[in-house]
Amino acid sequence: MIRFVAIAAIGALSAVGAARAVVSLDPDRTPAPMRADQLLHPTATPSADASIRKAADGHYWAEGHVDGKAVRFLVDTGATAVSLTLEDARRLGIDPAGLNYAYEVITADGKARAAMVKLASVSIAGARIENVDALIIEKGLTSSLLGMSYLGRLRSFEATQSALILKP
Repeated sequence: MIRFVAIAAIGALSAVGAARAVVSLDPDRTPAPMRADQLLHPTATPSADASIRKAADGHYWAEGHVDGKAVRFLVDTGATAVSLTLEDARRLGIDPAGLNYAYEVITADGKARAAMVKLASVSIAGARIENVDALIIEKGLTSSLLGMSYLGRLRSFEATQSALILKP
């Protein structure tokens, strides 16, 4: 089962099609303003919605924090797990050389090896999730991906024409 999850994790680096499947075409929808104190804890009352503006390239790029350190993510609803580049893993204090690359994944560049890790916390636009499963991709990943191991733990999320709305 874990092998299947790992293979599926990077199977869709280009998740634009998957994101469009959840797009709401309501042009009157305005994202709720976010507060700096919006945090999600498993037992907490859900906080107000947070949003990520759509970039000029049509993608949703999230400026987040992993274990308190900044990471820029491409939001990828087709990725089963949060996936980190080797460079981002190193910046987070993870030694890629000491990892067990026991999983095979498919990236846009073909097959790659991946190692499973647990991130203490991932916070995007104020929506914080703790104990997030993630993959460190050995090669072929040009940017870190915000996958479903984070997004799927939100109450919900919605892609609009101008923003991705996170509902903690």
